[in-house]
Amino acid sequence: MGNTDSKLNFRKAIVKLTQKNQRIDADDHAFWGQFWTGHQTTLEDVFVLVTPNEIRNIRNDNPANLATLCYKAVEKLAEAVDSSCRTQAEQQCVLNCVRLLIRIIPYIFEDEKWRDFFWSSLPAQDKQYISSKEKPHLSAAVESEEGEDDRPSGQNQTVPLAQSLLNALCDLLFCPDFTVTAARRTGPDKAEELASIDSCEYIWESGVGFAHSPPKNAHMERRRTELLKLLLTCFSEPMFRLPQQSNEPNKWIAYFTSADNRHALPLFTSLLNTVCAYDPVGFGVPYNHLLFTDTTEPLVEACLQILIVTLDHDMIIQQQQQLEMQRQLKGPTAVMPLPYDDGCGDNLFINYLSRVHRDEDFHFILKGITRLLNNPLVQNYLPNSTKRLHCHQELLILFWKICDYNKKFLYFVLKSSDVLDILIPILYHLNYSRADQSRVGLMHIGVFILLLLSGERNFGVRLNKPYTATVPMDIPVFTGTHADLLITVFHKIIATGHQRLQPLFDCLLTILVNVSPYLKTLSMVASVKLLHLLEAFSTPWFLLSAPSNHHLVFFLLEIFNNIIQYQFDGNSNLVYTIIRKRHVFHAMANLPSDMAGIAKCLSGRKVGKFNLPPVRQNARNYATQIPRSEEDDDEEDENEEDLDVPHCLAPSILEPDADPQEADNGNETEGCVTALPAEPGTLKASLLETPGISQMTEREQAACTDQIPTIDGTSDIVQFTKSNNEKNSSNSPNEVTSPNKRNHRLAVSQRGGIRIVPQPSPEVWTPTPEWIVSWRSKLPLQTIMRLLQVLVPQVEKICIDKGLTDESEILKFLQHGTLVGLLPVPHPILIRKYQANAGTTAWFRTYIWGVIYLRNVEPAVWYDTEVKLFEIQRV
Repeated sequence: MGNTDSKLNFRKAIVKLTQKNQRIDADDHAFWGQFWTGHQTTLEDVFVLVTPNEIRNIRNDNPANLATLCYKAVEKLAEAVDSSCRTQAEQQCVLNCVRLLIRIIPYIFEDEKWRDFFWSSLPAQDKQYISSKEKPHLSAAVESEEGEDDRPSGQNQTVPLAQSLLNALCDLLFCPDFTVTAARRTGPDKAEELASIDSCEYIWESGVGFAHSPPKNAHMERRRTELLKLLLTCFSEPMFRLPQQSNEPNKWIAYFTSADNRHALPLFTSLLNTVCAYDPVGFGVPYNHLLFTDTTEPLVEACLQILIVTLDHDMIIQQQQQLEMQRQLKGPTAVMPLPYDDGCGDNLFINYLSRVHRDEDFHFILKGITRLLNNPLVQNYLPNSTKRLHCHQELLILFWKICDYNKKFLYFVLKSSDVLDILIPILYHLNYSRADQSRVGLMHIGVFILLLLSGERNFGVRLNKPYTATVPMDIPVFTGTHADLLITVFHKIIATGHQRLQPLFDCLLTILVNVSPYLKTLSMVASVKLLHLLEAFSTPWFLLSAPSNHHLVFFLLEIFNNIIQYQFDGNSNLVYTIIRKRHVFHAMANLPSDMAGIAKCLSGRKVGKFNLPPVRQNARNYATQIPRSEEDDDEEDENEEDLDVPHCLAPSILEPDADPQEADNGNETEGCVTALPAEPGTLKASLLETPGISQMTEREQAACTDQIPTIDGTSDIVQFTKSNNEKNSSNSPNEVTSPNKRNHRLAVSQRGGIRIVPQPSPEVWTPTPEWIVSWRSKLPLQTIMRLLQVLVPQVEKICIDKGLTDESEILKFLQHGTLVGLLPVPHPILIRKYQANAGTTAWFRTYIWGVIYLRNVEPAVWYDTEVKLFEIQRV
């Protein structure tokens, strides 16, 4: 009953604060004490007892009361630090203050006039600090004159409330017997003062920079989680800025990660080690997560979110980007001041992360991340007997940040097959999320990581390792390598993914281009899928329907050229498939460029399968003389159905039926997880547009030289983008995201065909003969045409002489054949490496805060607030 009465008093006190023109005196300790003493309200209780409208009413009608409440709560936290928070009453008071601030702070950030409230000047030892309700900021504080003349000038400086709050929280995160286990000492001075404690002795978990593993304590883990949740709430100010303002420095994070925070190093190592040491399976006891409450998982999620938010705040990069943007706006001669200089210096979290260098530390980090990423893939005979984690998005962002800031870690990941332990869960999440529009951000981060990895030669080499895992994915059963898995999943994404994934097509194909020179043996399944992509993307109607659609064909031709020139010997399956599908290449070479031919293509009427013009052939009918593979048979049957190319840029143009292996006995991985659209009503956060692939990547040769020639002098895609798209688009290179094109995107492809949304665009782009000739003449077809010229007659002769009806004999012939001296001079290997840019930086910031918004639901810290960084939409 006592606790119920105290909650009632708490509720009455909140109501009293909301009453208009009723300012509560700051010295009324009995009233203010009702908020944090004498009761044990959980965080969920506080969210129920204090409603959003009441907080807004206090903020708007009684600003002095809100300012006093925040000041008093921070003061209580500071007093607890001074007394080392030893008693149970003090500890409960701290938790009550923390929970109240978590509830209030987002609504302070909502109002732009209150945005700097916590950073206003506050006299160091002032009590009478609010002058009137018309001045809700602490800048209106009346400076205390008591003892002012006796203090040194350095002590006369004011301290922002935000710094006091951050200092208190950081101290409390290493408070013995509250959040960490006390080191038992003997003697009269056994109780350490919190203000002078060496927090490096109290790092939460063994791992990087710390060998001792402290005992687990569920109560302490809960307290750490709540303190971290308040820190995250303080850092969430960017949520309430417009996307254009998202690159403004975050003062909270700047101070937290600066040298002014004496706990910066132990905090960083505690957060990182807690994440990487977590094992949700433990001793492997089935259903242990149902029998016991796991207090570590919420702590790990809070640590992850603090890490990715603080590592995203690179002040030096932000200053450079802001200066660059200002120069572009005001001219190259303009001299701009630094956008933010508050004496905080560099971000120490980024500094510490970049300086990790020991192999054992890299091994610890990599094993921890892969263990957690692979958690959803774990299968056993007892259903739901293993705990399932849901923090894979935060883990992928953390992995991205570590690779970005520590290149030694990236090379460590790539120097062994351990990189495949990262690849498989990424492909699992890409495949599973492809049809769910609420997971578009997850798809992007997965593809960005693969793009980053594919820029390194070792990644392509590692893909040749045989794939033997049994991951529950709805893909055909195949025997092959990890490269086959990569191609199969990418084909699945393009063929059956949600239409919002269309901007990623360039990225997916760029990844395949980067790894293609190193792929030793592609399976027949992967070979057919690559040719099927080319067949679909080279359809004349599709090529002529948008100004940049032909880029996809250039990427695919570059893949084939790389494999033929550098890995011909082991890729007889791909060579055989190219021979079988040679009409596709002939059709591209003969693409009509006259106005009548263009009009015929754009009419949408098919001229043969895939809208391809008939290929002139010799007297013999090659198609009947070269045996079909089983994969081809299935694909031919399925493609007899109409494959209409939609009226939009880079659409989902392949139907599920066009998958050659899925119809082959319907074999899929046992116990597979099927990709499904989002449930109606699912919340999703809007995302910014991603830059075009030419802005995201930097082209360089595998063996660096001064000049980087294009493949056969033909595949300068960046040049096409500039010369053609600039004329047709004044916005970003990603035209798929413009509102007028968004109207006729496709829904998730349905079995048996493609649904076209027949809404004509107000802006119709019309191809011209000059435009077609400008890029058709540069198609890198020389190598493939030479291969066909040499091999088709030989294969044809074998078929006639031996009367072959089975492709195995032809594959044997191709395996032992050679094209040495017959192909053009091998082109240089061109790699497109990911290049950091302002566009992806802004995209990541929006994505990170969107993830945090949607993941913090117990309680929903930001659900009722007016965020501006993104829009929350229901599917």
